Amino acid sequence: MMNNTEIAKNLIEFVGGKENIISVKNCMTRCRFELKDISKADIESIKKSQDVLGVVNADEQLQVVYGVGKVNKVTEEVNKILEKQAVLLGEDAVKETKEKLKAKNNTKFKNILRKLGNVFIPLIPLFVACGLVLAVNNICNVQFGDAYKTTAAGQIIGLIGNGVFSILSILVGVNAAKEFGSSMPMIGGVLGGILSSSTLANITLFGNTLTPGRGGIISVILVVILAVYVEKICRKVVPEVLDLFVTPLVTLIISVLAALFILQPIGGGISDFIGLLVAQTIASDNTFISVLSGGISGALFLPLVMTGMHQALTPIHADLIANAGYTVLLPILATAGMAQVGATIAVLRKTKNKRLKKTAKNALLPGFLGIGEPLIYGITLPLGKPFLGACLGAGVGGAIMAFFNVGSVAIGVSGLPLALLIADGKMLVFLIGVLASYIAGYIFTEILGFEDPIE
Repeated sequence: MMNNTEIAKNLIEFVGGKENIISVKNCMTRCRFELKDISKADIESIKKSQDVLGVVNADEQLQVVYGVGKVNKVTEEVNKILEKQAVLLGEDAVKETKEKLKAKNNTKFKNILRKLGNVFIPLIPLFVACGLVLAVNNICNVQFGDAYKTTAAGQIIGLIGNGVFSILSILVGVNAAKEFGSSMPMIGGVLGGILSSSTLANITLFGNTLTPGRGGIISVILVVILAVYVEKICRKVVPEVLDLFVTPLVTLIISVLAALFILQPIGGGISDFIGLLVAQTIASDNTFISVLSGGISGALFLPLVMTGMHQALTPIHADLIANAGYTVLLPILATAGMAQVGATIAVLRKTKNKRLKKTAKNALLPGFLGIGEPLIYGITLPLGKPFLGACLGAGVGGAIMAFFNVGSVAIGVSGLPLALLIADGKMLVFLIGVLASYIAGYIFTEILGFEDPIE
């Protein structure tokens, strides 16, 4: 009896060899080959091969039937062999260069950043498009209020602007499952949908009501990583005839329970603690403490946004506005996005990577308007050091906003449009803080530098 690797090797030879294969993928029961010349395939030998249940030749595609469970494992082994052979067939100079680059970049930290970047890169065009629409929508909301919000046009524009952000957890879940090696990536989307479902607000665990979306996309990615791990274990121990039913069921149940009982409660506790800490320090009458807390709050806001913990700050904004007439916290936190603009400009000036230049140019306009996702996931976070530079730059901007006690009379916008909401005639001071954030993000990124990715 041959193992799956040996079955895959034979199958490759019977379909005409690796050079005859354009692509291979599987559905529920069949291994589907797209071949350069289908006449080179030895159909009779394939039919007689171990575990083959049938062969279908349809629409220029050769489909080898293995059945549920078995087909996943055989297709996986076929792809492994093809990937290995593709490396071996490269020209010596090209292979040597690739190996050097791979060795240079094969660190745990860089691999984590690379995977995170790969999760979000497909979403960048949508971040830019929806971000621009959302920025226009936010400005109209500020200028015209309910007269704009209640119109059909205003509601449609808001719907479009929030399009990608409203299902971000689902999209991230699917991409993360693909990136971390799941053979059923849609389970990532299901997990993202569950973690952001409004139904969570009706569930109480350990005396605490669950919050939809708590933990943000970081929780989604962590749960997906766990799901992929569980899935791979199930593939090894579950009989192939039961794989279709047992593997997704066990993976889904374990992952959801781990998220609800462990990840979200932990995230909620940290979020509540940070919210209380920020509220106490920002409200201090001591100028030194206020400036220090403003700097710390600005520097930590980008990580908070990524984890979804920034949601705990919304009640604090509302309380400050109700009691003082404005929130000094919003301008401080908004410097995080502003510093990202400065960091991205530094990247744009130094990089020689054409793809990165294009992404940076497209992301800057939404960044100026307060939409930071294209900058975070397309530029600063995948590169690593520019993300840190943006955080440090936000610390400088946050300290300046706190020193001048700049406040906003409402929430809902960020970036340059926030100038329309600044209280007590301090718009000029706010713009000085904006400029300082740009410059600080730029300078810190210049100092830290970054490794320019190879085209």
